[in-house]
Amino acid sequence: MKTFLKIIGGIIILLVVYAAVAMLAFGENYHFEKSVVINAPKEKVWQQISSMKSFNSWNPWMKLDKNMKVVYSGNSGEVGDKYCWDSKNNDAGAGCQEIKELIPNEKQRTEMIFKRPFEGQSTSDMVLTSQGNATKVTWTMDTRQETWIKLMRPMMDYQMGKSYDEGFANLKALVEK
Repeated sequence: MKTFLKIIGGIIILLVVYAAVAMLAFGENYHFEKSVVINAPKEKVWQQISSMKSFNSWNPWMKLDKNMKVVYSGNSGEVGDKYCWDSKNNDAGAGCQEIKELIPNEKQRTEMIFKRPFEGQSTSDMVLTSQGNATKVTWTMDTRQETWIKLMRPMMDYQMGKSYDEGFANLKALVEK
């Protein structure tokens, strides 16, 4: 029994130490970035990221709820192009994403406002860079994190990586046809 209590005590101490280190070591600004090279010219890739409707054709989070309510507004492919989603499923939650900046065939910047399951705001960039006949796509997300969320940063990095990988696979399948 003493050995069991020592193990439990050791685990609790490790968790407390991790929490203290995470809160001190991780800043409040969170940045996630991933890139992929797609075997297609920038113009063809741009067609799939320049509007919210085209983005949602490969957006990995759209599959979280097949019954998700999605409402589009603004002019497609222009600054102000926006969609809002509402799902009964807390994995998808509710919020809006709006194009804030477009540089044709080079960059798209959006702002996301999350309403559920947690409130929050973030920005996301997609930057296209020619690499011969191919295109490097760099996808970023930036947000500020509350202190308690920092504890989940390694898990968040893992989940973001999985989602970005899935999105890139979907985008490649559409563009490399």
